[in-house]
Amino acid sequence: MSKKRSIIFFTICILLVAGLFAINILLGSTSVSLSGIMDAFAGRADATTEAIIKNIRLPRAVAALVLGGALALSGYLLQTFFANPIVGPYVLGVSSGAKLCVALMMIYVLSRGRNIGLAGMVISAFAGSLIVMAFVLAISVKVKSMGILVVCGIMIGYICSAITDFVVTFADDSNIVNLHNWSMGSLSGIGWREIKVFTAVIMICLVISLTIIKPMNAYRLGENYARNAGVNLRMLRVILILVSSLLAACVTAFAGPISFVGIAVPHLVRSSLKTDRAGIVIPASFIGGSIVTLLSDAIARTVFAPTEVSISSVTALLLVPVVIYVMMNRKKDH
Repeated sequence: MSKKRSIIFFTICILLVAGLFAINILLGSTSVSLSGIMDAFAGRADATTEAIIKNIRLPRAVAALVLGGALALSGYLLQTFFANPIVGPYVLGVSSGAKLCVALMMIYVLSRGRNIGLAGMVISAFAGSLIVMAFVLAISVKVKSMGILVVCGIMIGYICSAITDFVVTFADDSNIVNLHNWSMGSLSGIGWREIKVFTAVIMICLVISLTIIKPMNAYRLGENYARNAGVNLRMLRVILILVSSLLAACVTAFAGPISFVGIAVPHLVRSSLKTDRAGIVIPASFIGGSIVTLLSDAIARTVFAPTEVSISSVTALLLVPVVIYVMMNRKKDH
């Protein structure tokens, strides 16, 4: 990989992030001019405009940036663990498991007139993602074909989603019924309090990922090579599972399941940079996930405004062709 290619790639990505971030703040069901946005940040706008910009659009854009990056990073870590480019938190059912546990916990807590709290959401989502990951790992011991493993992950995801839909549909409390929008994937309603929590968790996961770059690069070249290079394979696998699960759980807890970002973005990054070196792909995947999620959320909010569609529907439309392309090429290679 040339240094020039890398510089060009990251420059374009940073410009795209900045442009899409500005577009997400500018566009919405309520028309706000550019001068009105500038006045809002300067404290000169009326109370309504300032609330729209500072309390709705800005935190939502920040959430898209951070959570999108987390999803792509989670996907890359899972792809490294399974040595397969067609796995990701959504495809393996990890996101669906997190969604199920959060929904069950929220229903249980809300039915007793209490609030689950931010910590409760993250913990329950993490537990759900780990449970599903445990099932997938148990299956991987018995099944040697990666294709069958992916299909099993998809089936687990469908089961979790079906149970979630069932309990949400038949819930009596109006607050619980409103969980339907969250269960489809949405960034609406995220505020600064939530952003502080998931940004802290995600940044810790990102730092941990950057500290295992060398073992990951060795692991990519095969288990025997990594073992001879002195890599503690058991510890590396545990870190990959825990970090990827926590990233996916954090996204699901606050935004619901967002599909295909984790599987498609790492592949797009690797194809663009012509490398799979972890030190390059980790930050590139994070930025790429931010770009895709910012774009998808802008489309979800504005195309049918004032009606808002699920962000997961938009990411599926944008990224499923990429996934199909990866699978077709993988089949040809084998």
